[in-house]
Amino acid sequence: MKSHRKELWFDVPTRRAFLNITRDVEACLRESTICEGLVLVNAMHITASVFINDDESGLHRDYETFLERIAPHAPIDQYRHNDTGEDNADAHIKRQLMGREVVVAVTDGALDLGPWEQIFYGEFDGRRRKRVLVKIIGE
Repeated sequence: MKSHRKELWFDVPTRRAFLNITRDVEACLRESTICEGLVLVNAMHITASVFINDDESGLHRDYETFLERIAPHAPIDQYRHNDTGEDNADAHIKRQLMGREVVVAVTDGALDLGPWEQIFYGEFDGRRRKRVLVKIIGE
């Protein structure tokens, strides 16, 4: 069995964003030369997420509305985490809701995704450099 590890780095200029990283993960898979196996994609920061869903702008706006309703950014004094001088408690909660990672099967050298499935990086406390780990194992 072979393994391949790569870090993807992102500089998101806004506090929150959803980035389609499917092509980046596919490039990592090609680089690995693995044809059958699994790809793990995980956010390596506790205020970011990796998830799979449709690349549709209305859905992304719905996510933003839903997440802000469940864990609004302001007022920041509503969260005990922010008592430490931080202002990102909401980002930690949003990450927990959206998930840390995804695992995708690799079949015949390609990501085995459903018809509309895409891989996304969800940023909830941007404006600084962050990374995603892509770990591929297989043959």
